[in-house]
Amino acid sequence: MGSTKYNIQSTGLMSQFMRYMVICLFLMGFSIHGSAQNVPVIKSGVDTTFIKIGDQLKFKVSVEVDSTDMVIFPEGQTFSPLETVEAFATDTTRKKDRITLLKTYALTQFDSGSYKLPAQRIEINGKAFFTDSLRVDVATVPVDTTAQKMYDIKPLIQVEKVNSGWWKILLIILAILGVVAGLLYWFVFRAKPLTEEEKVAQLPPYDRALLELKKLDNSKYLIQDEYKQYYSELTDIVRSYLEEDANISALESTTDELIDKLELLKDAGELDLEKDTINQFKNILKTADLVKFARSKPPTNVALQDRKIVEQIVVKTHEAIPEPTMEELMAQEAYKEELALKRQKKKWKLAGAAAIGVILISAAVVVNYFGATQIWDTVTGNPTKSLLDKEWVASSYGYPPIIMETPEVLVRQKVAIHAEAQANIKELQSFLFSDSESLLTIAASSTTFTQPAEPEFEKSIEQLLKSFEAKGAKNIITKQEEFVTLSGVKGLKTFGDAQFKSPDSNTPVDAKYAIISFGGQGFQQQVLLTWEDGDTYAEEIINRILSTLEVKTEV
Repeated sequence: MGSTKYNIQSTGLMSQFMRYMVICLFLMGFSIHGSAQNVPVIKSGVDTTFIKIGDQLKFKVSVEVDSTDMVIFPEGQTFSPLETVEAFATDTTRKKDRITLLKTYALTQFDSGSYKLPAQRIEINGKAFFTDSLRVDVATVPVDTTAQKMYDIKPLIQVEKVNSGWWKILLIILAILGVVAGLLYWFVFRAKPLTEEEKVAQLPPYDRALLELKKLDNSKYLIQDEYKQYYSELTDIVRSYLEEDANISALESTTDELIDKLELLKDAGELDLEKDTINQFKNILKTADLVKFARSKPPTNVALQDRKIVEQIVVKTHEAIPEPTMEELMAQEAYKEELALKRQKKKWKLAGAAAIGVILISAAVVVNYFGATQIWDTVTGNPTKSLLDKEWVASSYGYPPIIMETPEVLVRQKVAIHAEAQANIKELQSFLFSDSESLLTIAASSTTFTQPAEPEFEKSIEQLLKSFEAKGAKNIITKQEEFVTLSGVKGLKTFGDAQFKSPDSNTPVDAKYAIISFGGQGFQQQVLLTWEDGDTYAEEIINRILSTLEVKTEV
């Protein structure tokens, strides 16, 4: 009985244990199933592994995750040495609580060869996952030389440098000169319409005198008892006529002096006037003197008669003046031409003075605004200022890529790796721009190593400084400080002063240099900059390059 009871109890305990184990296994199975559901599934591939130069291939990345997961795909030029043409919009497919994200990139390459498409980093909820790397072959485009005629290579053509910014100054000067020319034409050279007084002044003395006498007839002097004004204008008309046409100084002469001059001319035979005409003229002048100085007031009919006698005197004097000889006419014509020439010269002098004044003022304003040094450097074509004023280029260099803006595109350099270094260096890509006139050098190099080791910046910097010395550099001063890009990537900046040899004269020139070094496991990136000390435009170029410098630090 005791044994049976024990077995029954044991059987009960085993049953409870089994039930416990089943529950545990069920919970474990549920946990494993749930964990498997949370694991992201990443697939990648290309539509082709063989393209021609310039053709495109499609690289697709498929990520299956929970609908609540945060997925970040690669952006920018992360496919180097292949170039990104376009990143298409992400395609999303949902299945219950899981979603599949499909990202497609269009890639290309313009150099033939076999290239490795690097593994791409996919970030899911802050954790990094990587795609598989692929090999892509790029082939040249075959050319059928039998179907197309071949031509000799054309010679190089010398192209003048464009002084960027000079056209703005030239445009301002031309605009100012245009305004000045318009003002001078309008106020000086333009044939202005004559006023009535100017038209009368251009008439011959005889015609002008008769016209002014008719105007006097239409005046209201006699009606308003203004005899003084009437006789003043009457005598001024005849005196002005005698002065201009008979060459008698009549305006400043008294009555007796004027009559004596007329009688002398009559006796000399230069003025054929009758005695009665001279006496009538004398009486009119005396009447005018009485009216002006003694306030005499002759009858109206006498005033009107005096006006008629003055007209007869003008007519008779005009008839009595002998006709000018050919020599006199030519002399008068020459005098008129000389007078017109003097007036024209006066206008040109005025125009020249105004133009010079405006140019000087404009030049002073332009110099004050732009600065005398900048204007002079623009006119003379300062090489570094021309580079600074150019349209800059933003580009990516090497792999891992170095991204920066430069006034000129850096040209890829063929670099031979020493035999002893080939065991450590997998690939070295170098790019360079150099301007011998300004000692400006911009170089970028990206190196990948065979082993995932940290780069030794000190050794590479020491090699660069030795290369400076090998090229004749002296008095090299070295300083170091931390360099941080806008995106927060930290690097090492080695900079200082030195004396470089001028390419033209081999004379030492004070210069500055900067070496910016970045790197990580298995790679190193460096940017080398040199420029002449004291060149403010070069300083602006270097500062702009450094402000745009970015690097990708993931292989």
